[in-house]
Amino acid sequence: MKTNRIISALSLIMLAFPLTAQVVSKDSLSNLREQRQMLEIGKRLNENKLELAKLENEREEKVMAVSQTSENAQKSADANIQAADKLGEESQDRKLARRASNSAGSAKADAKRARKAGYSLEKLDKDINSLKASIQEDEKKLAGMQPPVHGEPMY
Repeated sequence: MKTNRIISALSLIMLAFPLTAQVVSKDSLSNLREQRQMLEIGKRLNENKLELAKLENEREEKVMAVSQTSENAQKSADANIQAADKLGEESQDRKLARRASNSAGSAKADAKRARKAGYSLEKLDKDINSLKASIQEDEKKLAGMQPPVHGEPMY
């Protein structure tokens, strides 16, 4: 009799043991998923901000390059005009013809460099604007996901 009671008590304890295990509720799982998503968005936001800072520093260099190449292109064009004028005065002079041809080639190459620098700056500006839009979007998402702040519970 005594052994039956002990066995039944142990059986009851063994059956009740799995019921006392900690159960993860659906709310806590969704909270964990939301926190993970917030961390991912925060990480992406930080990476985008670093990339934006790098691109903005690069932009200053590109603006200087654009102004320098356009200045060089203008100088080459002016030199080409002078060489062409001299050749117009003495159209039979081979030396002047060669100088005018070389000057035209230099003006063409400098103009091409200036165009490429301008296109490069435009592309950089587009990338910066796209990155800024992405940052704003991520900040809005993150602000919408912030958990409400609760005061400390009173016990």
